[in-house]
Amino acid sequence: MPDPRGQAERKADVLARLAAPVADCWVATAAEGEPYLVPLTLAWFEERIILATARRSPTARNIAASGRARVGLGPTRDVVLIEAVLDESIPVTASGKIGEAYAEQSDWDPREAGDSYVFLALKPAKIQAWREENEIPDRLLMRDGAWLTR
Repeated sequence: MPDPRGQAERKADVLARLAAPVADCWVATAAEGEPYLVPLTLAWFEERIILATARRSPTARNIAASGRARVGLGPTRDVVLIEAVLDESIPVTASGKIGEAYAEQSDWDPREAGDSYVFLALKPAKIQAWREENEIPDRLLMRDGAWLTR
């Protein structure tokens, strides 16, 4: 097993993963009912996770109702778990720079879907990252929306 990464290295790895082209993730939501899990592609723009989904999807409805989501990136031996809160919901037809940033990082442009899609801008509140068991004790990288390391 490799030596554990320090928090600064893990933070850099998390930011690189968030900014990677076609950054796929799992998004978990719930609101007064069954939990819902869906794979989506994200963009990282202005310190926020930008998701694109159908306006009437369970994901959009759950996040609108609860104001939060959990986002998971990476395989089980190099995982990033993010607890995030809804910052704003933006119709794709009125998305401006957010729509441009999403289309640039992603492999598709949801603005072409018209008003049936929405961008959900999520602010990370808590971020954890670890590879192996030896990184679990120091897995917390962000708390209450603030990085614990520079």
